[in-house]
Amino acid sequence: MSAIFGPAGNSDSFKVMGYKSNTDAPEYVSKMELDLYEYQCGRGVRVSEENAKVYRENAKKFRIKTSLHAPYFISLSSIEEEKRLKSVDYILQSAKAAKMLGADRIVVHSGSCSKISREEALEKAKDTLKIARNELVENGLENIHICPETMGKINQLGTLEEVLQLCLVDESFIPCIDFGHLNCRTFGNMNCYEDYENALNLIENMLGYDRLKNFHSHFSKIEWTKKGGEKKHLTFADQIYGPNFEPLGELIAKRNLSPYIICESAGTQAEDAVFMKKTYNSFKTM
Repeated sequence: MSAIFGPAGNSDSFKVMGYKSNTDAPEYVSKMELDLYEYQCGRGVRVSEENAKVYRENAKKFRIKTSLHAPYFISLSSIEEEKRLKSVDYILQSAKAAKMLGADRIVVHSGSCSKISREEALEKAKDTLKIARNELVENGLENIHICPETMGKINQLGTLEEVLQLCLVDESFIPCIDFGHLNCRTFGNMNCYEDYENALNLIENMLGYDRLKNFHSHFSKIEWTKKGGEKKHLTFADQIYGPNFEPLGELIAKRNLSPYIICESAGTQAEDAVFMKKTYNSFKTM
């Protein structure tokens, strides 16, 4: 097994190359010589059975793996029980859509902890995820992995340690490690070989080698501020904010890991995913 790479949604080049519908995404990803596509439901789950069937058939034809990004407005840690239960419903909707699309992973945001302590927010998020996991099992969706994501804004729940704590709720959970987000919330301190190595070691120590080997990842260069953290997604042309992928690519190859790596660059996500794949492959051949 090897790491696999792909875009979050469609690059600007998607339409330039003549594609129109998300059902065409597997062919587009294949032409870019990538392996993976993250279907975007950030603004709501709107996946019809008809389109899902076409997408799934195309993904099988072009041998493209699929993950799905759940709605951005999920709040696992809300102080309002109604919002947390609604978030469970969004996760269930996402899992149903993922199954229709042939995906087995859904990426989930954790929410804010600005009105309560981080410890309280973490406990609320754990409880919400327990309920969500039970809902998935009761609905025959136990094979869908929930992937809690590290977040880029300081007031959000989602440090690396917090996400790993969330993943301890259930053995089926896979961490979504967004290294761009971690770079933002550490003000540029997730960028060198040692930074990445420390992060991977922590994942293994807390979750074991199997979940480290198969972790989910988002990667992009992101502008940040010392006041709030994440500000704006950039492209790999950026030479100021980072992070740089090369040290991580070397470590993934060296440790024989096989994560899903999704690029979230602003408009060049497929092209930058190609760069990451080539970089990783260069280390695999050493």
